Amino acid sequence: MERYKIIEEVGDGTFGSVCRAINKLSGEVVAIKKMKKKYYTWEECVNLREVKSLRRMNHPNIVKLKEVIRENNILYFVFEFMEFNLYQLMKDREKLFSEVEIRNWCFQVFQGLAYMHHCGYFHRDLKPENLLVTRDVIKIADFGLAREISSHPPYTEYVSTRWYRAPEILLQSYLYSSKVDMWAMGAIIAELFTLRPLFPGASEADEIYKICNVIGTPTKDSWPDGLNLARAINYQFPQFPGVHLSALIPSASDNAINLITSLCSWDPCKRPTAAEALRHPFFQSCYYVPPSLRPRAAVSRTPPSAVLKGTLEQQSGRRFSAALPNAKLTGSYSTVKTNASLGTGVQRKLDMVNQDLSRNAISLKSSAKQPRYQPPGRKCPFAASIKVDRNGNGASDVADKLANVTIGSRRPYVAESRHSTYKGWGSVDCGV
Repeated sequence: MERYKIIEEVGDGTFGSVCRAINKLSGEVVAIKKMKKKYYTWEECVNLREVKSLRRMNHPNIVKLKEVIRENNILYFVFEFMEFNLYQLMKDREKLFSEVEIRNWCFQVFQGLAYMHHCGYFHRDLKPENLLVTRDVIKIADFGLAREISSHPPYTEYVSTRWYRAPEILLQSYLYSSKVDMWAMGAIIAELFTLRPLFPGASEADEIYKICNVIGTPTKDSWPDGLNLARAINYQFPQFPGVHLSALIPSASDNAINLITSLCSWDPCKRPTAAEALRHPFFQSCYYVPPSLRPRAAVSRTPPSAVLKGTLEQQSGRRFSAALPNAKLTGSYSTVKTNASLGTGVQRKLDMVNQDLSRNAISLKSSAKQPRYQPPGRKCPFAASIKVDRNGNGASDVADKLANVTIGSRRPYVAESRHSTYKGWGSVDCGV
């Protein structure tokens, strides 16, 4: 730690505190998380979820863990420094964000999520405080609750902040998937448009009440597994028809409303994956088409393969030039090196434009059409299940809170405290 000069503390949480520091040799500004728990062996350190997940991931939209240091049984994480978290940008803002800004941020987050889920992890605690921003770049942070997709249930009951917690977790399912991250993103996108949380529940029961009030009560057709989960804890959903999200988010386009609606589906199987979300029409303009390939009278003679290669290189350089070296321990360990790419979206867009140009002289009716977005089907491994005690007679404490809840009228709004006192960085309230 003698290589770093502490500048100021920027946040404090249950498990650790974060300060801004500067590397005395390189002059680089970093964020250092100091864990409050003592760690007496390196084995304890490398087995932390945050370390295990971040050592495997290297992506421009995931915050970079640069170094792990243990001194005098105190553990320090050295991260790249980011100026703000998304909540800080929203809380005192009076003017709404433009849809262009929201699209740019969300496109980057979904790229990070698609990569993370491909690497076999899901975050479980996505919220505005854990999305860090510097200028127009946004990165996912705080992997203290990250879980391997292949890990065996039961999973932790309490995971994400209540306002962004998926309904299957609220109903005490111990088997859930990366689709909980997608629900959280639906709530976050809606909040970016309105600067107000979409489901600001004051308790688990009130959270479900708020969700039903917005998207309507689940049915046998919309979420049969959810009805089974509710029945297992003797909970009855409040009856609401729901409202169209455009009435709550008037500044959002039809494509944005469609994306939020699909992300905030009761049934996890009906929510798109991160990779599918990237192909949603809402993000169509994020795939760059160079001027030489845009429809016009004179068409460039450059071979399509050469143009495509140059476009991908140019695009990759623009979007991913901020990639940083892999994290290291005192003993140094290797990280899986990955290749960040734009996926198949650019290739598909370029192919469509080339096809349109070649057929334009023959007939406009034969032009290739953009396929309409369809959410994934019902077939998925998600199965309703509920955690009961050893004798099979009851549910957990939180389930008891939900049991026999009778809600006669709309509850008064009670603001939930955000799990952070940060002035400039992401949350450190993470489980280990």
